[in-house]
Amino acid sequence: MLIPNLYTIKNTEKIDENNFKVQIELNPNHQVFEGHFPNNPITPGVCMMQIIKEITEGFVSKDLFLSKVSNVKFMATINPFINPILDLSLNVVCENNEVKVKNSSFFETTNALKFSAIYKVLD
Repeated sequence: MLIPNLYTIKNTEKIDENNFKVQIELNPNHQVFEGHFPNNPITPGVCMMQIIKEITEGFVSKDLFLSKVSNVKFMATINPFINPILDLSLNVVCENNEVKVKNSSFFETTNALKFSAIYKVLD
């Protein structure tokens, strides 16, 4: 985990070979929220991208390197004090030495993030 104690995986469900649902809980007391932003904490987009990478690494049991982002839309701010529980839907496809990921991240019924990327598998 690149940023220890930022989040905890609460539940993981394998839907089929390529589709997963993961529920995480953000730690609202993590120091990253002290600087982003004081008195108005928002989960940094780059942290969400790292969380998705780490979860994907767990599914494929390989270390990954972000190679290409084809789509990233931050659609709602994620305040860890108001919405610490996030539901992530991931489509993960391994082809050759690449892993393609499509993600939607929600709190309650709000879609907060849409993200599509290609990762290179590190040897």
